[in-house]
Amino acid sequence: MKGTSRIMIIAIDGPSGAGKSTVAKLVSKKLGFEYIDTGAMYRALAYKACKNNVEINEKNSEKLVNNTNIDYFNNSIYLDGDNVDNYIRDENISKAASKISALENVRIKMVTLQRNIAKNKSVILDGRDIGTHVFPNANYKFFITASVEERAKRRYNQLKSENFNVDYDNILADIFKRDENDTNREISPLRIADDAIIIDTTDMKIEDVVNYIINFIGGNTCYIK
Repeated sequence: MKGTSRIMIIAIDGPSGAGKSTVAKLVSKKLGFEYIDTGAMYRALAYKACKNNVEINEKNSEKLVNNTNIDYFNNSIYLDGDNVDNYIRDENISKAASKISALENVRIKMVTLQRNIAKNKSVILDGRDIGTHVFPNANYKFFITASVEERAKRRYNQLKSENFNVDYDNILADIFKRDENDTNREISPLRIADDAIIIDTTDMKIEDVVNYIINFIGGNTCYIK
């Protein structure tokens, strides 16, 4: 498609703690694409539920999701008009997000929102089901993974750097549990798309993963930012 302007969609899937959000954010900056952290969308909704002491179930989530506005601006997540970047990354919100993301009505709402954002501009999205469900016809699909131990170590170091009081063994157990939940849920489970490029980042630096993706995509395509 050299010389043809078009909208491009890049899908990055993978398990918790594999580094897909960091990679997607850096790739988006290099390409000038809109970055959509789909996991943060579920985290934001889970944060609202926890903040308002709303038990996470199908019935309660219907009202919650229909009365919530989630949007992006300058790579930050906004919940009902407020930037919640600093409130959605602790382990309690992670657990709640895993639970709320398994609800069908929530996923329908979020997928609709994600597709609307991508209608008129090039985007890069990361999540669990971007290449298999949200955008099965994405121009490029990547599945980023790493060993469970490496993912736990990364999450532990991230949270420690943000001054959270965390325990490595608890994080490791939580990642095992999240992997089980994500791969076995009935609605849009974590799967590797048949046409996805698998990248194991266990022994890779972030910049090497970013460069690999950029080089794989190449620089010969004109696209709409």
